[in-house]
Amino acid sequence: MGKIANPDGERVAPRRVLGLAVPALGVLAAEPLYVLVDTAVVGHLGALPLAGLALGGAILTLVSTQLTFLSYGTTSRTARLHGAGRRAEAVSEGVQATWLAFAVGLLVLIAGQSLADPVARLLSGDPAIAGRAVSWLRIALFGAPLILITMAGNGWMRGVQDAVRPLRYVLAGNGASAVLCPILVYPVGWGLEGSAVANVVAQLIAAGLFLRALARERVSLRPRPAVVRAQLGLGRDLVLRSLAFQACFVSATAVAARTSTEAVGAHQVVWQLWIFLSLVLDSLAIAAQSLVGAALGAGSARRARGVAGQITWYGLVFGVALGLLFAATSGLLPHAFTSDTGVLAQIPHAWWFFVALQPVAGVVFALDGVLVGAGDAAFLRTATLGAAVLGFLPLIWASLGLGWGLAGIWTGLSVFMLLRLVAVLVRWRNGRWAVVGAVRAS
Repeated sequence: MGKIANPDGERVAPRRVLGLAVPALGVLAAEPLYVLVDTAVVGHLGALPLAGLALGGAILTLVSTQLTFLSYGTTSRTARLHGAGRRAEAVSEGVQATWLAFAVGLLVLIAGQSLADPVARLLSGDPAIAGRAVSWLRIALFGAPLILITMAGNGWMRGVQDAVRPLRYVLAGNGASAVLCPILVYPVGWGLEGSAVANVVAQLIAAGLFLRALARERVSLRPRPAVVRAQLGLGRDLVLRSLAFQACFVSATAVAARTSTEAVGAHQVVWQLWIFLSLVLDSLAIAAQSLVGAALGAGSARRARGVAGQITWYGLVFGVALGLLFAATSGLLPHAFTSDTGVLAQIPHAWWFFVALQPVAGVVFALDGVLVGAGDAAFLRTATLGAAVLGFLPLIWASLGLGWGLAGIWTGLSVFMLLRLVAVLVRWRNGRWAVVGAVRAS
């Protein structure tokens, strides 16, 4: 067991891993948690509002997760500089990432307002579902610049191994959202749109706190185009990787929407649980990003390899535990999200795939974190694109043509995850990712 957990490297104290992973867990869980709150609140309005939330949420997620390099890429570059003892330069990476986040967020907001309706109609076979999705999305898009600023803030703080402040900031925002959402949806009477307003309020609070923290650092706040270009170099591969994810995930929602209103509602419930647990598992990957990047920045490939093996083992154990937990609650938990009998009847077609994939996800996400922390984005791009093209996408669209429904959609996800598992395990074991230095060449 020790050999598996720590191949050819140095262990770090479990307390150090947990000191980064536990606060990161709160941050990572916060966004899908308030989407789960939205799902539970809106789900009791009926199948149509729930389907509109599913489609609108998928489109907004497509935009925001496509730009996760603002978080993960910033962590990688910042952690190497922090490990080399160059804190001011590390924080400066956060300044430049924040400028980039603000500029890109404004573009997303402006473009999204005009594209929301045609995109929703393209992805949904039902005009009623598309109409509800657009109504939610036009409000939610005002949070796009705020979401991206929060990503950049998380990225640089993780890189300098400050995991506690991001947790406080995100909890402040999402605590407000959790209170506002049911109030705006029901007593105020705004319905589905009330959940979108609550989310924007949460994003405004969190982004404001990150901006205040950055302003208090003793570094220049002026834009530095050379640093921004370097961030975009790493971001290029992470964006392409995210495109592969989003082509798969939006296709899954689109196929579910074309199956039936009940099917897309069921997919929304199980899919949001999947996203939530993916980010729970990714808390270990955040610790890996910070620790691996710092070790390589300090010139210690041996320590980086040790962290990689250790966190991979933790991810496997964590994934098995989550799979057992959700297997045990299969008869009760779906009722917390909807009372619609048609939606509840469809949920088991996806549920058991979701349960079985948790151990696989635990290993895949842990090693993703290791490779992102090492700046090995080009490999991750290629592996993810290959798994999408060979595994997920063919099965997703075959499900539509052949009528396989949710079982076909989740079979595609399973093949996608297994292909990624093989790829990252091979890369981990060959050790080519462990390149030392304060900055890794693109």
